[in-house]
Amino acid sequence: MEGKSCLGNFFEKAKPYIAMISLQFGYAGMNIITKVSLNRGMSHFVLVVYRHAFATAVIAPFALVLERKVRPKITFPIFLQLFVLGLLGPVIDQNFYYAGLKFTSPTFSCAMSNMLPAMTFVMAVLCRMEKLDLKKVRCQAKVVGTIVTVGGAMLMTVYKGHVINMVWSNFVHPKKSDVPDTIEATDKDWVKGSILLIIATFAWASFFILQAHTLKKYTAHLSLTALVCFMGTLQSIAVTFVMEHKSSAWAIGWDMNLLAAAYAGIVSSSIAYYVQGLVMKKRGPVFVTSFSPLMMIIVAIMGSFILAEKIYVGGVLGGVLIVIGLYSVLWGKYKEYKEKDAEEIPEPVKLGITGDNKTMMIEDIEANIIEMHKRETNKVLPVPAIVISAPMPQPPMIAMEAPKP
Repeated sequence: MEGKSCLGNFFEKAKPYIAMISLQFGYAGMNIITKVSLNRGMSHFVLVVYRHAFATAVIAPFALVLERKVRPKITFPIFLQLFVLGLLGPVIDQNFYYAGLKFTSPTFSCAMSNMLPAMTFVMAVLCRMEKLDLKKVRCQAKVVGTIVTVGGAMLMTVYKGHVINMVWSNFVHPKKSDVPDTIEATDKDWVKGSILLIIATFAWASFFILQAHTLKKYTAHLSLTALVCFMGTLQSIAVTFVMEHKSSAWAIGWDMNLLAAAYAGIVSSSIAYYVQGLVMKKRGPVFVTSFSPLMMIIVAIMGSFILAEKIYVGGVLGGVLIVIGLYSVLWGKYKEYKEKDAEEIPEPVKLGITGDNKTMMIEDIEANIIEMHKRETNKVLPVPAIVISAPMPQPPMIAMEAPKP
């Protein structure tokens, strides 16, 4: 029984880590599939619309059935927050990210998005969602880890170095002509792509901060996810009508474009938004965004397999720094999580150990101990009943003296 309880406790504590690592694999697959679809001519505006239409269709039935009794009412402030969430996530973040991905490569885009933990941490401190006390080691670990993570991402973009020939490269892609030219695009504009990716990352960080605030008032996670996806779909349709004037841009068939929209909608939007909301409620937005550097490493490996993307020495060094910074931030968050658990003391106990009550409680404890000690002594050495009932017992010497004549 003890072994089962220990295993259950370990699995309960590992749930947030398993969920976030699994999401990074899902995001990595989205980057690869979306890159292929964009290079084949699909508009990223249309892709965002179809993505969130799929997400709404998948998550809405579960929200209607499972949360029909616990769904809060939508007030006007909550509606405004839902509107802004749909604008930040589906519209600004994803359109700018897809545009930056089209101008660069999947690994480069993931590397630039690794500024997300730093942006989220800074915004959380400014919004007073994170307490920053540099005298504590855990806060120092989070700050240093954030700086190291961003430094590793920047190293990947600035320094390339020599190409690393993977063992599987010659077997998976023996001839370069057999692989579609999806990485070395002719219209690649790294500066423009970098700016678009920075804007997308800032919008993504803002989305996390606002989502954490909204979850405190609107506690129905599935309903919140469905409403954000629905809002994003409507807003994306309006943006697409303005940006895309050709009706042929909306055409989609049983091809890579449909797979990209369905995969991104089901995995990266509906499932990801819901899981992130659950984890964020327990661990906060910084914990959720701290796992994003893993996506870059996964994309680099998958890109070398599927797209024959080249891996450079700078990418490997940057990836090592990112992992070090990631675990530094996670260690700080873990220590903070443990301190919060230790501080959760029942209210009567808190009142009993503060101020003058502390002295009174100590005196009462000492009196009880003395009284218990007396009772134990009386049990061990009982006194005769005649002595207890006598009003003035005489000393032993007087009692044994002989009577006078």
